[in-house]
Amino acid sequence: MIDPELAVVLDHLPVIDTSNLVEGRLAFDAMLAEMQVEIPGIETLSIEDRFIPGWEGDPDVGVRIYRPLGATTPAPGILYIHGGGFIIGNVVTEHAGAASIAIDLGAVVVSVEYRLAPEHPFPAPIHDCYSALSFLASAAAELGVDVDRLVVTGASAGGGLAAGTALMARDRGGPRLCFQMLHIPELDDRLDTPSMQAFTETPLWNRPLAEQSWRYYLGEGAEGGDVSPYAAPSRAEDLSGLPPTYISTAEMDPLRDEGILYGLRLLQAGVSVELHSFPGTFHGSSLVATAAVSQRGSAEASVVLRRVLGVS
Repeated sequence: MIDPELAVVLDHLPVIDTSNLVEGRLAFDAMLAEMQVEIPGIETLSIEDRFIPGWEGDPDVGVRIYRPLGATTPAPGILYIHGGGFIIGNVVTEHAGAASIAIDLGAVVVSVEYRLAPEHPFPAPIHDCYSALSFLASAAAELGVDVDRLVVTGASAGGGLAAGTALMARDRGGPRLCFQMLHIPELDDRLDTPSMQAFTETPLWNRPLAEQSWRYYLGEGAEGGDVSPYAAPSRAEDLSGLPPTYISTAEMDPLRDEGILYGLRLLQAGVSVELHSFPGTFHGSSLVATAAVSQRGSAEASVVLRRVLGVS
């Protein structure tokens, strides 16, 4: 059963249609724009848009950098990856989320404007995310970042890209992450979990949208079985050596089980994991920020990151 505080908004939620990407992207941006609120403490941040070098000759990558003003000691560095099924979303629609983390933790946050599918299928998005992580580490002195406190975080497709970025960093001997935070992550293109089979008409995200999302993201590789774990982290055979992890899932979300199973496999590989499935929720229901369960999820994420990063 959907949480009563969430159920009352169901009739007002938009239907995301990715069959027409122009309209789908406009509808998604409009939905998030309507939910934008004033951000308490935004005046304490320096916010800068810039371009950084792309992956091995790829185009430059846009990032939005949030830095606490007046910081006198190196701050945690957080790579923030937006969601949107690999095909919608941008740093503008995620502005409030990225800024709020920077304010709450006194952290430097780099929000990455990765290229979107289907115009830019895998590996373009993950290459952009890894490039942003490399920038965050290499520019640590300029940005005032403590390289021993690097975190990657994302929700939905952003959670999948965050997990893929962590795998890539491990395998390439890249920047050492101290933590990864994966919210309602999109991790598995095989679409064979019980939750993925059950939730075909759930709010905001459902199995048909997931199918379309993976077709767009994988492009020519969508029909084949040889899918890279950097695209679909659930396919990774070895999860050892990854950073400690927090995973949140929503009860009535087709992505629920792949998040839970990924957390279980991480634990079995010797990775420290916190896993929380929030009852009565659906994919993206945290957008209803006034609901008690949404506030509980937000507060828990803050507590977890504060503990990991040693922020008082």
